Amino acid sequence: MPDVSVASSTIAAGVLLGGMLGLIALGLSIILGVMRLVNLAHGEFLLVGAYCGLFFVQISGADPLLALPVVAIFVAALSLPLYRLLLQPLANRGAEAQMMTMFAVSIILQNAFVLGFSADTRSIPANYAALPLTLGRVTVPLMYVIGFVISVAAVVAVHWLVSRTGFGRDLRASAADPSAATTLGVDVRRVQMLTFALGAACAGVGGVLIGAAFQFGPSSGASYLLDSLAIVVLGGLGNVLGTLVGGIVLGVLQSLGGLTLGDGYRDLVGMALFLAVLAFRPDGFLGRGRA
Repeated sequence: MPDVSVASSTIAAGVLLGGMLGLIALGLSIILGVMRLVNLAHGEFLLVGAYCGLFFVQISGADPLLALPVVAIFVAALSLPLYRLLLQPLANRGAEAQMMTMFAVSIILQNAFVLGFSADTRSIPANYAALPLTLGRVTVPLMYVIGFVISVAAVVAVHWLVSRTGFGRDLRASAADPSAATTLGVDVRRVQMLTFALGAACAGVGGVLIGAAFQFGPSSGASYLLDSLAIVVLGGLGNVLGTLVGGIVLGVLQSLGGLTLGDGYRDLVGMALFLAVLAFRPDGFLGRGRA
C-alpha cells in the first residue's frame, strides 16, 4: 500500500491535471452542444497548439505562457476556413457527414505532423516545468499548479462569455433550438462558426499547457480526444463548469488507477468510468448542460 504522502500527492496531481483536461474538454463540449458535432480532430487541434507553443519558444526564447494568447488566436483563425470550406456546406446533410469530415481532417493533420516534425516526441521547454512544489506531505510539479490556475481562469472566462454576453445568449439559443433562434433573428451559422473557433482556441491553449507538462507526438491527440469525450459525459453536455468538475474527477481517478494498477492502466480507468456513466447516467453527474 502506498504511504500517505504518495497517495495525497497522487490525488493532488490528479486534481491539477484534471483542471487542464477540463479546459481541453470544454472546447469539445461547446462544439458538441451547439453544432451537435463530435469533432474528431479535437485532439489534433490540441497538437497544433502544442507545436505552435514549441516554435514560439524556440524562435523567441520567451516563456511558453506568453504564447497562450498567440496560440489561441492562431488556432481559432485556422479553424475558421475549415468551418467555412468543409463543415458549413454539410450543415444540412446530417451530423454524420460533418463528423466523418473532421475524421478525415484528423488523419490529414496527423500525417502533416509526421511529415513536418517527424514521429519523435517533443516537449515545450520551460525552466520551471520539472520543479516540485511541496506543501506539507504533498509534492506536485509546479507546472501542474500553473496549468491548473490558467485552466480554471479560462473556464471561468468562457462561463462568463456564455452566460453574461450577447454572444452567449445567441449561443444558448442556437444550442437549444436553432430553428427558433433563426426565427428570432439569430445568425445561427455565424454563432456556430464562432463556437467552432472558440472550441479550437480552448484546445490550442490546453495544448500549450499539456506540451509544457508532458511529451507529445503526432499521434498523441487521440488519447486526449478520448479523455475529452469522457469528461463531457461526466460533466454534462454543454455545462461549462460541469466540464471542469468532470475533468477533475477523471484526473483523480486516472491518477489513482495509475498508482494502484500501474501507469499503463490510467486510460483503462478513464474509459471504464466513461462507459459506466454513459450506461447509467448519460446526462452526466451534473445533468444536461446549462451554462
